[in-house]
Amino acid sequence: METSDILKRVRQIEIKTRGLSANIFAGEYHSAFKGRGMAFSEVREYQFGDDIRDIEWNVTARFNKPYVKVFEEERELTVMLLVDVSGSLNFGTTTQMKRDMVTEIAATLAFSAIQNNDKIGVIFFSDRIEKFIPPKKGRKHILFIIRELLNFQPESPHTDVGQAVEYLTKVIKRRCTAFLLSDFMDRRDFRIPLTVANRKHDVVAIQVYDRRIAELPDVGLIKVRDAETGYERFLDTSSRKVRQAQAAWWKESQDRLRDTFTRSNVDAVSIRTDQDYVASLMSLFAQRI
Repeated sequence: METSDILKRVRQIEIKTRGLSANIFAGEYHSAFKGRGMAFSEVREYQFGDDIRDIEWNVTARFNKPYVKVFEEERELTVMLLVDVSGSLNFGTTTQMKRDMVTEIAATLAFSAIQNNDKIGVIFFSDRIEKFIPPKKGRKHILFIIRELLNFQPESPHTDVGQAVEYLTKVIKRRCTAFLLSDFMDRRDFRIPLTVANRKHDVVAIQVYDRRIAELPDVGLIKVRDAETGYERFLDTSSRKVRQAQAAWWKESQDRLRDTFTRSNVDAVSIRTDQDYVASLMSLFAQRI
């Protein structure tokens, strides 16, 4: 993609997603994703009923009377976007490719974060960590992230979700909210690393998928190619058995994925590329309030 085309796409995405963030998501985002907890604010004299565990002993010793720490909710978040850039995202049969929708959702979340005065960072992953953008604030930082989302070229076409969440656990020391954006076309079991990551952080999974992976059209003989392995084969979609087998495989894989999220205690939503992601995200946010 030429530089001028990238800048044009960045501007288009900024206009669309910034408007969504400001007009729709701001309140829900603020309520659904709380701060890290209680931050120390000041000290005051001990009052009857105060928790003795909050006594500030250094100040108490200095003034010969008990003082306690006063806390307030810490609203500022660190938000991390874990973005799948593997080969399977470069697929779409309806209005857009999966990668395009992932980019828009990531941009919308990023603008929601900075409107809430949060830091935002990104981990691009395939079956390796492709790039880490440390969390920062500001519009310039967001636009840099969007440019990377649009133009990033991964070294590997494969997927390893487990490695991505393990890296999150290691590199982000303080608790954060992490949005894991992927189609989750991963043959590996990532439940354990996802569970570990969600104990330290607040992980939210967003699956983006194309309708044709769930239901094959009856269009006769077609050649399909696995974008991650390069394997090609012919499918006779006019065969009801072939279409039923594909539907059964999809249902089984989705059941397994939902089970992984449930066991990991991770909130999740699945969004099809021909659907409006706004409604899906709003529903996800509402469940968390």
